[in-house]
Amino acid sequence: MFARQKIQVLAVFALAFVALAPAQEVIDRIVARVDNDIILSSNMQELARYQILIDGKAQSDSDILNHLIDQYVVRNEAKAAFFPVPSEQDVAKSLERLKKSFSSPEEFAEREKQAGLTDQDVLRILKSQLYLSNYLDSRFRASIQVNDKDIEDYYNTRVVPRAESRGQTPPTLEAATPYIKEVLVQRAINEQADRWLKESRNRLQIQYFPDESSK
Repeated sequence: MFARQKIQVLAVFALAFVALAPAQEVIDRIVARVDNDIILSSNMQELARYQILIDGKAQSDSDILNHLIDQYVVRNEAKAAFFPVPSEQDVAKSLERLKKSFSSPEEFAEREKQAGLTDQDVLRILKSQLYLSNYLDSRFRASIQVNDKDIEDYYNTRVVPRAESRGQTPPTLEAATPYIKEVLVQRAINEQADRWLKESRNRLQIQYFPDESSK
């Protein structure tokens, strides 16, 4: 939807098509129909809130809707392949990594509050996110090859300059190789996934339902 950026994308690609609880005052509506499924305004709102949690802001409505359509493609493929859902332990680890990306537990709690999400909301989203990103990883990783020149180029153009800009001694190429290789693999997975999603979208029947009340 991965490195943190793509994970958001396939984000990322992370939300199930479910309506908000009846107790909420928001009136839900259908924003798009994708084949035999629907995307609700509440789905868009929830993805927007998750983006606020991660980045401090949400993308445009059109970008969010496109992400949800991509999620539909990946989820359907994963279900058809009987791909296993992530374990509770893996979801917990993902939550821990997310929290560590903030400067403190207090900052995470404050951003979560600003986004209008609860701990259970975040866990549910992360579980869906992991399911989708794990499927894409399993689908494309085996076909990806990273050669030594690519690793060395990344080391010289990214790792060394970044360390020097921070006044740090760069790690050796040997020490940095596992990290660089995974970064390059994830980049290639993202590229292949993007191409596959574009091709898959061409086969979908998508109908949009504009918000008439906004006119």
